[in-house]
Amino acid sequence: MTATGVTIMHRRASIPARINIIGEHTDYLGGLALPFASNLRLTLTAKTAAKHEGEDTVVKLWQAAGGWPARLEINSDIPIGAGMSSSAALCLAIVLCANGSMDPMKACLEAQRIEHKVLNTPCGLLDQMAMMFSSEGYASLIDFSTNDVKPFQLPENWVFKLVDSGVRRELGTTDYGGSIAQATLETHAREENHRVTAALKADANQLGVLLNESHQSLRTIGVSHDVVDALVADLQATPGVLGARMMGGGFGGMILALVDHPHVIPESLPLVASEAGFVEEFFE
Repeated sequence: MTATGVTIMHRRASIPARINIIGEHTDYLGGLALPFASNLRLTLTAKTAAKHEGEDTVVKLWQAAGGWPARLEINSDIPIGAGMSSSAALCLAIVLCANGSMDPMKACLEAQRIEHKVLNTPCGLLDQMAMMFSSEGYASLIDFSTNDVKPFQLPENWVFKLVDSGVRRELGTTDYGGSIAQATLETHAREENHRVTAALKADANQLGVLLNESHQSLRTIGVSHDVVDALVADLQATPGVLGARMMGGGFGGMILALVDHPHVIPESLPLVASEAGFVEEFFE
């Protein structure tokens, strides 16, 4: 309570970055994916104010979500434009802070809605569902034909690392699937779904082969990048790397590498499967 006797509410949402093991460009085609949430996180704090305060895009998203007058502050470890879904994390944080605790699927759908409306990105639900249905030590097997989610315990010898290509892309100027022949997309999705299913029973070496196949398939639908392809090829030829592929929507960003020992690619720390997004509420 302030000196004038007014109680001020604020909410703080914490949302993880999304790491997708396999199942890329399948969500908007009703396919399968196997993502988990990383320990990199975005935090949004919304504190009651006389008017909306914050970065312009953040305020627009907040208003689209029906948020009350608030001062909006963001802290994030998630790199922007790197295929780790910083935009989805922001939209989920907005939705949770605007509404408080809510059904995870409803939060995902609302975050997708405001991302479509304000950021003009025709995203599917992979990112949001990976962030809201995750748990420590587990990936989520998502079936986008029904939006069903099943936890999948990550084997201890599945050691993942990220390699930054250094190539960044802007969501509003990226053509996600618009220029790809539908038949080519459907072929990719069908084969990628088989790879997701195979991954559930794969050992680390078998999973590495599946990651390499996934990258080659993503190249056929035109969502990779020459710089990324060259780095992926170098990684795939590196001793101790079992497989590597581009990750995320494409056109740059991060490369996911599966390694046989944590010391491989020493400049990168092993990824840790983290807890789902959440929101806390405080009064002062």
